[in-house]
Amino acid sequence: MNAVTIAPPSLRQVADGVWAFEQPGGGWCLNNAGLIVGEDRAVLIDTVATQSRARRLRTQTEQVAPRGVDYVVNTHFHGDHTFGNGQFTPRAVIVAHEGTRADSEEAGLGMRQLWPSVEWGETPLTLPSLTFRDTLTLHTGGPRVELLHVGPAHTPNDVVAWVPERSVLFTGDVVWSAVTPFLLMGSLCGSLLALERMRALEPRTVVAGHGPVGGPELLDFTERYVRLLQRLAHDGARDGLTPLQCAAQAELGEFTGLVDSERLVGNLHRAYAEQDGLPPGARIDVLESFREMVAFNGGPPVCHA
Repeated sequence: MNAVTIAPPSLRQVADGVWAFEQPGGGWCLNNAGLIVGEDRAVLIDTVATQSRARRLRTQTEQVAPRGVDYVVNTHFHGDHTFGNGQFTPRAVIVAHEGTRADSEEAGLGMRQLWPSVEWGETPLTLPSLTFRDTLTLHTGGPRVELLHVGPAHTPNDVVAWVPERSVLFTGDVVWSAVTPFLLMGSLCGSLLALERMRALEPRTVVAGHGPVGGPELLDFTERYVRLLQRLAHDGARDGLTPLQCAAQAELGEFTGLVDSERLVGNLHRAYAEQDGLPPGARIDVLESFREMVAFNGGPPVCHA
């Protein structure tokens, strides 16, 4: 199993009026969030997985924005980015892509069942009340926040948050930093298109969904991993290997030893399916892929939430 360095989450300023909430280790359910504060409103990008972590996030955001958060943006539907929504309502309006709202409602709190030993606390399902399809701009009385639908990539309906006046990009789980990407529910080709679109923004600071804050090199890191997946899937299918067999034989090069390496199996399931013509973001057997990830890992993936 992967070793993860555990340290307290922290909110740190990355630009004028812009903060990143980093959860060190970056593994399962240790995601990043963001905060943009203007004279009139404050915008939070994503929440976190457990009640205690959401309370810590709320406490730290209120030190910067004493009146509280006005908008919470969910970049996608996974619980580590949404379960903390209820700590910020009813004051905050929860904003997401319309597909994310539907996926969140369908998924419910099911992710909690994958790690029953985690102390989740009270995480009521709190769905977005404001949805959009393509783009939406939130005005803060300071730096504006442009929400861009770039999925399917990590999931069918990913959204990124771009702060153009500060050149800061919050990517959700479309981009990863020193952590194995996870594309089982999204798309390889869609991820490459999303990365191209984000690169055109020319961000200086990139806050990935998991892992340390960086710059545009994180886009390159994620792209190299996606292209490696495509090569592995091509060669594995040619040689008659299953995704699990392909993962067991894979030479990962620079990606060897990344946190949560078992995700390779799920990623290859998506890569094989796309090669066979499955449309980007289309449904796939997530539970069966997760069972094979457990087999590859020699036990359940570690979650430090």
